Amino acid sequence: MTENKRITKAASTIGMGTLLSRILGFLRDVVIAHFFGAGMAADAFFVAFRIPNLWRRLVGEGSLTISFIPVYTEYLHQRSEEETREVTHIAFTLMALVLFLITIFGILFSPILIQLIAPGFARIPEKFQLTVTLNQIIFPYLFFMGLFALCMGILNSYRHFFAPAIAPIFLNISIILSVFLFYHSFQKPVMTLAMGVLAGGVIQFLFQVPFLWQKGITFRFNFHFGHPAIRRIGGLMVPGLIGTAVYQLNVFVDTVFASFLPGGSVSYLFFADRLLEFPLGIFAIAVGMASLPSLSGLAAQGKLEELKSTLSFTFRLTALISIPAMVGLIALKTPIINLLFQRGLFDYTATVLTAQALLCYSVGLWAIAGVRTLVPAFYALQETWTPLKIALICLMANVVLNTIFIFFTPLKHAGLALATSLSSILNLILLSWKLNLKLNGVEIVNNLRSLLRILIGSLPMGFAAYLICSLGDWTQTGNTLLKAVFLSAAILIGITLYLICSYWMKNEEMMFLLNMVRKRRYRK
Repeated sequence: MTENKRITKAASTIGMGTLLSRILGFLRDVVIAHFFGAGMAADAFFVAFRIPNLWRRLVGEGSLTISFIPVYTEYLHQRSEEETREVTHIAFTLMALVLFLITIFGILFSPILIQLIAPGFARIPEKFQLTVTLNQIIFPYLFFMGLFALCMGILNSYRHFFAPAIAPIFLNISIILSVFLFYHSFQKPVMTLAMGVLAGGVIQFLFQVPFLWQKGITFRFNFHFGHPAIRRIGGLMVPGLIGTAVYQLNVFVDTVFASFLPGGSVSYLFFADRLLEFPLGIFAIAVGMASLPSLSGLAAQGKLEELKSTLSFTFRLTALISIPAMVGLIALKTPIINLLFQRGLFDYTATVLTAQALLCYSVGLWAIAGVRTLVPAFYALQETWTPLKIALICLMANVVLNTIFIFFTPLKHAGLALATSLSSILNLILLSWKLNLKLNGVEIVNNLRSLLRILIGSLPMGFAAYLICSLGDWTQTGNTLLKAVFLSAAILIGITLYLICSYWMKNEEMMFLLNMVRKRRYRK
């Protein structure tokens, strides 16, 4: 089996698990929007959840996983079983100790953290104190998600992707059940959200354990922190903590700026970001995670030409989904938000303001997805300082653009989303440039030609979807069934048009996927 096929199959497994998680995640957000709207309680929870959620994305989908896999994969293929087991035990011991200390300090210094990430909340003491309390309840979630990330790195190194991909559904189920079961049991009902997050983190970690046992992997304490493998993982992880997740750090910066804007701004950005995560999680992140073991193996064997070919394939494969997703979100932003969230305390005004943020986030979707496929290549080559330097440049660009858009333009919260998109595009350009120099060419011309072809094939889809949904009334709450019919028809017809256009234009990645499907059917 070629590396392209391995990556595609692994990405399909991760994507399907993530799809189920995202669907439940949207149901979770619908519940939150219905019970809490976009007011003070919702703003407080989203800010309180921002720190542990950022940690999950930085570590669980970022630096720990992609720092651990290249080194651990090398031990799996080139070292003895006993040496590999020792690395596992030391990594678990060190991770548990560090996470425990971070959790304790996070709870103790929560007021300072909230002051840093949402300084505007300090002007409203009740809102500030509620945010601090929620953050303290949620903070132990970091401990369990860090251990979960370690489990994911181990399982992914063994080419097992299902358990880590499916685990996040337990977080969403936990939050939903917590709200429905305990909403009326608390003086401040928003506490149910925090309790649900904490319980979900515990369950996600425990869910990995049986799958590790099946592979003979157990956790024991080993304090040999000076082990060469641990030093190498640490050396990759420290700069990667920022370099692998500049988009998430940009969203974090957006929260700081949004805290100075009118009430609800944090919530509008949160709901828009959640919609953007749907295509990112299902495919872009899935491809990035699936490609890392393959790229690491090729780099370890010195097969740089095959690595370049595989990298270009994953980039174009991601674009095949991310560009039409961008066009679709732009065309259907208001109908999607109306159908999913406009009920209870979430009114039409909130829909419009969230749609503005989604439009500006969507502009950079293709770049955010592209970054997720390029960064693993640097880690496979065990080069982490370059993504870090580029990330810092993009962070500074984001801060400058945020300042310009919210203070000197009428965009306000939408300007924060646009700044994130523009800095993500800059990130992709700089990463591509550096990777091209390091590998002496990465098929840039072919990749750009593919991007343009995919964009052209996506435009008829977006236009048709917009026309279909324009027949409905998206200003009012209710008529859910009729709206669902309109939106479903727009999506299905749009996807059909896109597939027809891609097939007619002989898109290489589309033809590759079709051939895989045909061969699978033939074998059956």
